[in-house]
Amino acid sequence: MIGIGAGVAFPALMTLAMSGATPADSGLASGLVNTTQQVGGALGLAVLATLSTTRTDHLLSSGTSSHSALTSGYHLAFLIGAGLVIVAISLAVSMLQPPTAAEQEQGAFEGELQTEAA
Repeated sequence: MIGIGAGVAFPALMTLAMSGATPADSGLASGLVNTTQQVGGALGLAVLATLSTTRTDHLLSSGTSSHSALTSGYHLAFLIGAGLVIVAISLAVSMLQPPTAAEQEQGAFEGELQTEAA
């Protein structure tokens, strides 16, 4: 499931991130996207693992069995991760709006100017 989701999502995300970059800035934009992706994944995993471990340790200290405590810790991490995905989807839907006709015309005009300048 992760492989299929990553295979579908990453090329689309890279295309979206690079769509506004000029040819001169494409290397910088690509590097920023890749760095942000790697650092974000590492930080996200660290936070979720810390929350899971804290929950598990708390339950173990209160006398819960190790299997039940570990499962509860994982459930907490997965619920928080799912909540963050829902927040990200709602932000993407509310922030990403299709360009208006005026914005499309201005983008085409700027592209013509860049072509003439080159």
